[in-house]
Amino acid sequence: MLGHPERHFPTIHIGGTNGKGSTCAFVANELRAQGWRVGLYTSPHLVSPCERITVDGVPIGEEAFAEWTSQLKPHIERLDASFFEATTAIAFADLAARNVDIAVIEVGLGGRLDATNVLTPLVTAVTKIALEHVDYLGSDLKGIAREKAGIAKPKVPFVTGEADHAIRAELVKEAKRRGAAPIISVDTTLRPRKDTRLGLRGRHQIANALVAHAVLNELPQPFAPARKNLPASFAYAYIPGRFEVRGKWIFDVAHNPDGMKVVVDAIQSADPPIRRPLHALVGIRNDKDWQAMLAILRPVVDKLILTVPPSIPVMQRWSLEDLDALSHFDPDFPRALEDIQGGAGTVLVTGSFHTVGDAFERLPGFAPVG
Repeated sequence: MLGHPERHFPTIHIGGTNGKGSTCAFVANELRAQGWRVGLYTSPHLVSPCERITVDGVPIGEEAFAEWTSQLKPHIERLDASFFEATTAIAFADLAARNVDIAVIEVGLGGRLDATNVLTPLVTAVTKIALEHVDYLGSDLKGIAREKAGIAKPKVPFVTGEADHAIRAELVKEAKRRGAAPIISVDTTLRPRKDTRLGLRGRHQIANALVAHAVLNELPQPFAPARKNLPASFAYAYIPGRFEVRGKWIFDVAHNPDGMKVVVDAIQSADPPIRRPLHALVGIRNDKDWQAMLAILRPVVDKLILTVPPSIPVMQRWSLEDLDALSHFDPDFPRALEDIQGGAGTVLVTGSFHTVGDAFERLPGFAPVG
């Protein structure tokens, strides 16, 4: 009905369990630095759905989003389209209408069956694999890898930063089966030059930057390759809620055990060190492996309050019966947000996009930066 707007501009398609949003940010920043008009579609949002769709860092306007929604409403209802399917259609339509030169598109969930997988991109990438969305993707990492590699396309370069040999082999096997070429496995254990700066904090961002670098080097003309070293533009990459430090606050959208391990590593390796005492406000959906996440986080924080962000759907909220005696649980989010600050040298807000987004909404001047 929209005339296939996703065919009106070249794209880069990036999936994976963790790190795909950061990798998208690095890639988009370098393309902008080269002078291109760059679209970026990511998910989920923190405060407003308009954050998901940007051109050169400028989100879609609320009026434009509402207009596309009104135009598509009868078709959304006729097809019983999901929120993400509808938003993806709006994203492609808006990026085409704003005449982007190229767009960086993040996979929503999985890969093979994701709404974004209507693309025929210039390059595809899968960052890394971990357990998440087991209701949809299953609990077998090799099976998840095959789903994620479902974005691979014939004669299109496929890049992966997966470090586990067996999982990487599964990604490569599926990409080959789908005819992708060439297939590039990035050694994410490499360390860049000492003078390399990244705009996103934490040692884990080096791996994401290396994947982004490989993606850029696979782009055809007229897009210039990034060459041997990580681009200088990576120092200015920004995406809200990825170990984002603002004064005494740290915000991170980690929502699975693998993500929480990354947060803990970033805390322990922070330079300068995190100011103590470190207090953590944590809200996790009850359909996540939250027990494992809390077991990872508890040893490195001095105080922990569990809470329920208002934007979490009712069926996915914690109840008192869920939690153990170790937990300080306050379901009143504004009160918990106030209490966690008392006596803290640093406050960490984590556990989900909902938790970070709801905190941003309630802290003056903390809305995501475009």
